[in-house]
Amino acid sequence: MKITSVFVEGEEIPSKYTCDGENINPEIVINEIPEGTKSLVIIMYDPDIPEFVKEKFGIKEFNHWVIYNIKTERNELIIQENNVNLGTRGMNSKEELGYTGPCPPDRRHRYYFEAYALKEETNIKEGATREEVMETINGKILGKAVLIGTYVRIAV
Repeated sequence: MKITSVFVEGEEIPSKYTCDGENINPEIVINEIPEGTKSLVIIMYDPDIPEFVKEKFGIKEFNHWVIYNIKTERNELIIQENNVNLGTRGMNSKEELGYTGPCPPDRRHRYYFEAYALKEETNIKEGATREEVMETINGKILGKAVLIGTYVRIAV
């Protein structure tokens, strides 16, 4: 499985997709989806958050996007930018449904986009956390792909 976007692996995420821009999800392309996949999960998170953010939200990593039950019957899926009607929306670390873009308060951060191919849909309702989704998909994963982008705000 492969995941690509409008930015190249390890490079800067365009500001359009951050709190400094339109704060919308970038286009995501998932290729080589394993045969037998019934649904996909996408999770975007920031592992580089500073201590004060960890304490404020009571978290270890900041979850920017949790979406699951994305149906696919092909070996490729293109998720258009600003797609708010895709799958079932999970809860991000701001306690909002859907996508919230990078907005690092201190320095350059890494942002992981993970895609999981599942052999079945989940039975979780809208609003699940990343942890709840990961617990539910355990043992149902057919494939995984990761794309890492970075972002730093010019005026921090």
